[in-house]
Amino acid sequence: MALPPLILGGLLAAITLPALAGEPDAEVLYNQHCSVCHGVSRLGGIGPALLPDNLARVRPDDAMATILEGRKDTEMPAYRELLSQEEVAALAEWIFTPPEHDLAWEEADILASHDVAHPHGSLPDAPVFEVEDLKNLFLVVEIGDHHVSLLDGDTFERITRFPSRYALHGGPKFSADGRYVYFGSRDGWVTKYDIYNLTVTAEIRAGINMRNVALSADGNYVLAANYLPHSLVLLDARNLDLVARIPAEGLSGETSRVSAVYTAAPRNSFVAALPDIPEVWEIRWPEERIEGDETILGDVALHRVKAPDHLDNFFFDRDYRHVIGATRGGRGAQVFDLDEARKVADLPLEGMPHLGSSLTWERNGTSVMAVPHLNMGRVSVLDMNDWSLITHIETDGPGFFTRSHENSPYAWVDVFFGPHQDRVHVLDKQSLQVVETLIPEPGKTAAHVEFDRRGETLLLSIWEDDGYLLWLDADTLEELGRMPMKRPSGKYNIWNQTR
Repeated sequence: MALPPLILGGLLAAITLPALAGEPDAEVLYNQHCSVCHGVSRLGGIGPALLPDNLARVRPDDAMATILEGRKDTEMPAYRELLSQEEVAALAEWIFTPPEHDLAWEEADILASHDVAHPHGSLPDAPVFEVEDLKNLFLVVEIGDHHVSLLDGDTFERITRFPSRYALHGGPKFSADGRYVYFGSRDGWVTKYDIYNLTVTAEIRAGINMRNVALSADGNYVLAANYLPHSLVLLDARNLDLVARIPAEGLSGETSRVSAVYTAAPRNSFVAALPDIPEVWEIRWPEERIEGDETILGDVALHRVKAPDHLDNFFFDRDYRHVIGATRGGRGAQVFDLDEARKVADLPLEGMPHLGSSLTWERNGTSVMAVPHLNMGRVSVLDMNDWSLITHIETDGPGFFTRSHENSPYAWVDVFFGPHQDRVHVLDKQSLQVVETLIPEPGKTAAHVEFDRRGETLLLSIWEDDGYLLWLDADTLEELGRMPMKRPSGKYNIWNQTR
C-alpha cells in the first residue's frame, strides 16, 4: 500500500525561509512546506490534491486546525511551531482558491502513476484468514482517518484494517467471486485490493478529481468517472493497465464533468452521467477475439442518447432498459428508454431527488421505487410500470441514504441533513408508513444502513469523529453490539453488492 494519505502539508523542511515582510505569501509557503507531498500546482502526490473541488468536504476552519495540529496516524506533521497564525490562515485560504491556470492530467500522467505491487495471478488463491462465509464479509469505509475495515459478517469481528487513499468516493466495487475490490478516491486514484491476501495489488491515478468507478459485469474492465479533467478512463481490471482515455465531449463540442458511471450488467455496458451536456452515454466495453496466437482487443463502442435537459444522479429499472435522471437544479426527473434512445416520461420529483440512493421492491404485484430528497423531508414512491406517483412519505428532514434487503419487510431512511440528523426512519414496504423512528445517539448523525447476507442483521453508522458502528437485529431493531470508529461512512456486504 502507498504511504497513508495526508490532508494538508508535507514533510517538514530541514531549513525554513525567513518570514516575509508584509502579508504572508501563500504560494511561497506551499512550495516550501507542502509541495513535496501534495505536488506542484496542488495536483497531489503521496498526499491528496489541494484544490477546491477536492476539498469540498473540508471546512476552512478544519483545514487550519489540520495545518496547526497535524493529523494522527498519518505523515501529516503539526506546523504550530513553524508557522504563524497569519501564515496558516493564508495557506488555508489559498488552497480553497481555484488555480489561475488550466489543470491537465494526460495519458502520460496516468501511465506514470501506474504501480503494480502484485501482478494478477501471482498471489495464492486461498484466503489467509478463516471465516464461515466469504460472501458475508463487510467493508467499512472510515473517512475520519482514511482507513477501511474488513469485518466478518457472522461474528462482526474485525479481520483487518488498512489505510486508504484520501476521501474514497462512490462505493467500492467487488469482483463476482468477492475476492477483489476496487476503490476510487476523489483524488483520482483507483486501487485494487486482494481481500483473500489482505493487500493492495495495483494502483493508478486516472484523474485529478474523480467521482466513482464501475466494474464491468464480466469483471474485465474498470471505468473511472472524472470531474477533472472531463474524461472517462477505461482500465484492464487485472492490473489496472490503461485501455482507453475517453474525453467527455458532447455533440456540440462542449465538454462535461462525469458525475458517475454505472454498470448496466444485463446490457453488457456502462452508463455515464454527464451533467454539463444534454446527453446520456452508454458505453459497451471492448470484446476480445483470438486471431491465430494473438488476442485482439476490440474498440470501445459509445452510444449517445440526446436529452432535452442536463441530467445527473441516475437510477435504473431492473433490466437497465430505463434510466431515470435528475434534471439540473432539482426541477424533477426524466425517464429514458435506452433501447429506443428517447425520453418516455417526466417525473414530478421536487426537492433535488437523490436518485442514486433509490430503492425498488415488489408491492401489490408491481415494482415500486422509493426516492429520498436532498433538500426536502420526504420520500417519494413511484409505480415503475407507468411512472406515476403513488405517495409522498413525510420524514423529519432531507435524507441521503436508503437501504433494504429482499428478506426484510422494512426500508431504512436516514435524515442526513437538517437539525434531526440523529434520526433514522424505518418504513413498512407494503403500507408505506413510518413504523419506527430510531435515535441511536441523540445529537449525533446516524446514517447509511447495510444488511448482512441473510437480511437478519444490519449495520448503522454513528457518523462522527468519536463515532462507532452499531449492529441491530433487522426484525426486532434490538441493539446487538457496537465497534468504535472514526466517522464510519459506507458499509458494503459482499453478497449484497455482487447480486
